[in-house]
Amino acid sequence: MFTKLVIAAVIVAAAVLLLSLLCFIPVFFVPRIRKPDPDVLPVPGGKVYRPYHEMMKSWIKDARSRPHEDFYIKAFDGITLHGTYYEYKKGAATEIMFHGYRGSAERDLSGGLQRCFALGRNALIVDQRTTCKSGGHIITFGIKEHRDCLSWVDFATQQFGSDVPLLLTGISMGASTVLMAAGRPLPPNVKGILADCGFTTAEEIIKKCGKDLHLPVNLLYPFIKLGAKLYGGFDPDEYSALKAMESCTLPVLFVHSEGDDFVPCYMSRKLFDACRSPKRLVTMEGEGHGLAYLLDNEKYFREVCDFYTRNGVPTTLITNPTAKEN
Repeated sequence: MFTKLVIAAVIVAAAVLLLSLLCFIPVFFVPRIRKPDPDVLPVPGGKVYRPYHEMMKSWIKDARSRPHEDFYIKAFDGITLHGTYYEYKKGAATEIMFHGYRGSAERDLSGGLQRCFALGRNALIVDQRTTCKSGGHIITFGIKEHRDCLSWVDFATQQFGSDVPLLLTGISMGASTVLMAAGRPLPPNVKGILADCGFTTAEEIIKKCGKDLHLPVNLLYPFIKLGAKLYGGFDPDEYSALKAMESCTLPVLFVHSEGDDFVPCYMSRKLFDACRSPKRLVTMEGEGHGLAYLLDNEKYFREVCDFYTRNGVPTTLITNPTAKEN
């Protein structure tokens, strides 16, 4: 009888470990880091993005043509992280920018570079861990990524000087990354946060996407969480953008499109409600995830300029952003 119980326990344990691994791989694991292909202009698939492909490609071409500098730092766990720095003017406010889940800096942030130059800012565009020239194979939904953000803040402060204003910007998971960083102690030269279509918690976004795939997410999530702990070395529930907003003291501009069907707009509303610091929520009419800037370019610029100016970050719209200022 005892032997049968032991065998049954071993079978159950093996089944739990296997199911946790099968849940872990598609959600968190990146088997091979995607290197940038100079012959490819990466744009998101899906019919909602097709009308914007040519604009996105023009931004990527523009980014590739601009003078830039590659920076490499070590993350807290030893992973090498890469960022690309574009300078509009020495000493100008600098945005440190973070892309989304399974995205890339070039695909997700080339439009952000164009916006930075149009506002007279420098840009440090980061390859998140697992992507392009950064190392690692595990996406952690901001748990480790927000600590990477803190490392980039330290690097930028040392590299550019403590008198250079820093702004943290992110899209999708990158937005949640910078919001989570905003809940941690930051140096006084960090002046504000721009969070474009971020999610509230890892659990909420994972369950939402699982429901979209008609999966039994309430049943599977404990195995997803266990897989993250066993195979990824992190707890997806240990921290979140929603939790960070309780201790954030920086001005936060939330942006979202009303018709976002991947990260629903209600998540930015929940983050906005939880935020205790100066804040503004701007929504755009239209569909698509991460498309707010394209849906209403003029409104986006106007809201960014107004919000940062009202919160002590001088911001000027440059009429000729294509020319680098000396």
